Amino acid sequence: MTDILRSEWTKIRSVRSTMWTLGVTFLLMAGFGTLLGVAATASGSGPIPAEEALSMSLAGALFATLALATLGVLVISSEYRTGGIRTSLMAVPQRYKLLTGKLVVFTATALVVSAVSSAAALAIGVAITQPAGLEIGDAVRAGLGSTLYLTACGLFGLGLGTLVRHTPGALLSAVALMLVLPQLTNMLPGAWGQTVSDYFTTNAGSLVVFGQSSESLGGVERVRRLSRVDRRDGAGGGRTDAAARRLEPLTRRAG
Repeated sequence: MTDILRSEWTKIRSVRSTMWTLGVTFLLMAGFGTLLGVAATASGSGPIPAEEALSMSLAGALFATLALATLGVLVISSEYRTGGIRTSLMAVPQRYKLLTGKLVVFTATALVVSAVSSAAALAIGVAITQPAGLEIGDAVRAGLGSTLYLTACGLFGLGLGTLVRHTPGALLSAVALMLVLPQLTNMLPGAWGQTVSDYFTTNAGSLVVFGQSSESLGGVERVRRLSRVDRRDGAGGGRTDAAARRLEPLTRRAG
């Protein structure tokens, strides 16, 4: 098994797609946290509550999940595309051992990158917003939840790549199941519809990270709310209102 793990580690670190997707994951996490933090503090409307500061800091998780899911798909679908899977199966005839090796290596890689990205996003976001009453336990919970959420989305992509065995098809399935269908479940009627919506793929991940699926981008709503108040304040309010308008598309996920 050690040889299989070593082989899979060599594969995953020797392709450009790994570095690109992991780099994009980090940039999305840190970038969105910085953007929302600056937009919220620019209003100057008093201290930001700790819960909203954490939500703003980790808002990039919505998009970072796609980056890790893409890597998960490419880890195995690229071998089917190039025919390298034949060589892998000749070296390791037992398919479950080969898949276990890929699973272990990818999970370890995704966990490390997700933890670093989440910690960086939280550190930057908290440094910018300086929330009142923030407890270390809440920040650790949010960071741990974000790490597990991102890693789970990467494993979801790996599973889709294993089933579909075709890169475009698996990526399209990941986008549909992680971004499109979770929004459609909000239209389901009754209590059972609410239950399905709350626990459907990325909605369930938001529950882990933020406690409520509708608050994954709660900081954006704060920016919008502050902008309405600050319109009375002249130029400063105009800048905040402009920032809120630029972030308007993101609120569709929170709604």
